[in-house]
Amino acid sequence: MTFDEIKQPVSQEIEVFQRTFKETMKTSVPLLDLITRYIVKRKGKQMRPLFVFLSGALFGASNERTQRAAALIELLHTATLVHDDVVDDSNLRRGFFSINALWKNKAAVLVGDFLLSKGMLLALENKEYDLLEIVSFATKQMSEGELLQIEKARRLDIDEAVYFDIITMKTASLIASCCAAGAASAGADETQIELMRKFGEHVGIAFQIRDDLFDFERNNKSGKPVGGDIKEKKMTLPLIYTLNNMGTIERKKTILDIKYRSNKPKVVNRIIDLVNNSGGMDYAQKKMDEHLELAIELLADFEDNTYKNSLIGLVNYSIKRNK
Repeated sequence: MTFDEIKQPVSQEIEVFQRTFKETMKTSVPLLDLITRYIVKRKGKQMRPLFVFLSGALFGASNERTQRAAALIELLHTATLVHDDVVDDSNLRRGFFSINALWKNKAAVLVGDFLLSKGMLLALENKEYDLLEIVSFATKQMSEGELLQIEKARRLDIDEAVYFDIITMKTASLIASCCAAGAASAGADETQIELMRKFGEHVGIAFQIRDDLFDFERNNKSGKPVGGDIKEKKMTLPLIYTLNNMGTIERKKTILDIKYRSNKPKVVNRIIDLVNNSGGMDYAQKKMDEHLELAIELLADFEDNTYKNSLIGLVNYSIKRNK
């Protein structure tokens, strides 16, 4: 399915969302209003609101609560991106200047805080306590995942179990909250909400593995720089598998290279070759496919309709993408 075909069953809801989200971001402070307008103009495909609307549609017609759930998720997601660019000292976001590049770190941090508080107020003003709980839990998990990764990166002692803990908290929790919030907004019961949360979690895990694979694909079209994770000393699944299947001496040498020489192109290229020749890519791909299958299996008991087909299409589009 093309992205337009995936979007089609909830296209009206997405149009309403795009209009109302702009209004949500408006403020009377001129500098803040300028920055939020810059953010809105450069929003991507807005796949996370799409997960909200399609998940909600499995349980009933879209309503104002679904619109608020999508806005709450998008405010949280945008805030974390703004804060991440500060943490990573990144000057670009999807080919455009980041907020911190244009307005410096102090303004960027405050804008991120503003977006988080707007999300909380949106939920509280409408007494959407269940949606606020879902999103707050995701925020907590994302922070914990980021800090766990920072802690482990210092020692480079991430094994496969810790890797999955990190990506479950850091990436999968947000997509899980999209699906749970969408279901909750449409009146799903607790069991159904948990099922959709697990669905989103598996999607998020597969999504992150796909992103990690890009780092070792020399001709990838994602826009993600090849070897970027190595330079940042991120231990991802293809690399973890490769290290686990090396001899002790070679493993120690490679870890030292990552720790002290990952800024040298020759070292990065050597590690990329090691991962590609070790079976690390195939192993990570297999794990990605496993989580993709687990996600789609969770939808098996739902009625076959355009919403379910689009949700499965969105999963495949987001994970089996080349960019």
